[in-house]
Amino acid sequence: MAKSLSAREMKKDSPHLKRFYYPLDQAVEKPFNWKQMLRLLEYLKPYAKKLLPAAIFAMLISTIVRLVVPILIGNVAIDRAITENNVSLLTYLIIGISILYLLSYVANMFRIKWVNILGQRVIYDLRSRLFSHVQRLSHNFFDKRSAGSILVRILNDVNSLQELFTNGIINLLMDVVMLIGIIVILFALSPPLALAVLVILPIMFFISTKLRRNIRRSWQDVRIQKSRLNSHLNESMQGIRITQSFSQEKENTEFFNGVNTDNYEMERVAMKKSAYFGPFVEMSNAVGTVILISFGAHLIITGDIGVGTFVSFAFYLGMFWEPISRLGQIYNQLLVAMASSERIFEFLDEQPNVKEKADAKEFNDMKGHIEFDKVQFSYNEDRIALHEISLEMKPGQTVALVGHTGSGKSTIANLISRFYDPTKGAVKIDGHDLKDMKLTSLRNNISVVLQDTFIFSGTIMENIRFGRPEATDEEVKAAARVVGAEDFINRLSKGYETEVEERGNILSAGERQLLSFARALLADPRILILDEATASIDTETEVKIQQALKKLLEGRTAIMIAHRLSTIREADKIIVLEHGRILEQGSHDELMNRKGEYYDLVKSQFDMLDAL
Repeated sequence: MAKSLSAREMKKDSPHLKRFYYPLDQAVEKPFNWKQMLRLLEYLKPYAKKLLPAAIFAMLISTIVRLVVPILIGNVAIDRAITENNVSLLTYLIIGISILYLLSYVANMFRIKWVNILGQRVIYDLRSRLFSHVQRLSHNFFDKRSAGSILVRILNDVNSLQELFTNGIINLLMDVVMLIGIIVILFALSPPLALAVLVILPIMFFISTKLRRNIRRSWQDVRIQKSRLNSHLNESMQGIRITQSFSQEKENTEFFNGVNTDNYEMERVAMKKSAYFGPFVEMSNAVGTVILISFGAHLIITGDIGVGTFVSFAFYLGMFWEPISRLGQIYNQLLVAMASSERIFEFLDEQPNVKEKADAKEFNDMKGHIEFDKVQFSYNEDRIALHEISLEMKPGQTVALVGHTGSGKSTIANLISRFYDPTKGAVKIDGHDLKDMKLTSLRNNISVVLQDTFIFSGTIMENIRFGRPEATDEEVKAAARVVGAEDFINRLSKGYETEVEERGNILSAGERQLLSFARALLADPRILILDEATASIDTETEVKIQQALKKLLEGRTAIMIAHRLSTIREADKIIVLEHGRILEQGSHDELMNRKGEYYDLVKSQFDMLDAL
């Protein structure tokens, strides 16, 4: 019986958590990276001519108003109007201050509006760029990371920057201007009193600097743990049928509670450390107030300052600690933003393993002549998937790849689509090394149908049209009709406009496979790769598809990967693989006459059927 894991039990070496600890997803001790922060701020450039200047101008107006009003109250209202009993001056002063506050209100209203528009646009641009970049990365990138950890960076990490861009940057400028303005005014009013009330600043700076590294590391840990939590949620939802089949709901919930507890603990620690700054500012404010009252009263008695100056000092001192406190909050935002931006830029800096040359060529009229010239390939250094194999697939041929699991069949298909590049040797189509050709040009001429086909949320029509977005409705229906999918589509309540829901949940496995056939055929490829494509289709449907394929594969090169050997009898060439090596190749009849490995595979499969 699994038990709920406490935060202390959530160790890196725990066997329960090994799948959530990724080598490329760890917290790293680094100093605050100002270069990276400047890189983040570059996303403001498109809005540096209109929105940003307008927001800064509105901020300056409201800040200047706040700086001017205490002078008017202390030095004009108290020291002149009230002391001299000048009613008219006091009246004009009240009207003037009211107008200034109204101006400040309007400026703040527009500032808030503009910075929110600015922040939302920057977040939109950053998320769009990140998603677009991730889509172009090689399969090797996705092999090393869970879908959940990628989702966290595109959603949560980008969202965590929203507060920085909508409020943090403008507030930072406003508070800096406010602090500089207050300090200048305080020293202009009374240098001795200014020095006395600001003596706490060096101590405050020293303590906050000490906290900085610790707080930043805590927020890094929070981001990483959120990634693990999201990974587990994503995996749990996708595997819910397996969980229920084995009645593991309780155990799975308890495991989630352990991961969730660790997330809670890391959030709590980060928030606790971040909260230290607020009370410290309040304490500094209290110390400054005590100094102001005691030393300020002394200066009034000695006649060095007037009552109005003292009142102005009181206003400015109260205003001084407010931006100091906000700067602490902004600094926390910067720490969160730094932790998130590190993870975002890690993805943006990731380069595809499969790179396209600057002078890459187009396939203008692909024939489909495929050659493997002494190709060796390894997914990792520990195991070689293909051992310097050489093979040829002529245009229009149907070539079947057979062999046990792990023999290299799918690897060959992946290399043809250039999802990976060979470690040694070359893969050529029509005599061109694929490394010299444009990826889009290559993949536009190839369609792939997998055993575990993916159906997107949307309608039947939209899913088939995914293979060629510009196709007409009639072309979509024609493709569905050819592969035998139209029969079940017409039985659906809305036909081609039926919503299939997430991953095509309303469809059976065979129906989803038929849709993937229609999608691939609509793309009109020169090369068609069928990777266990008929495994989920019943025998009757398979016969219909085989009949349709005979006509549709004319003039196309087809690569069929199948364990059910009955589906490849009509292939022009059958290549038998074992541990990344070619054992034999030829037609079905030729290989059966040799009575080699293929003969044994066929015999063992039919013996199993006879036994049933």
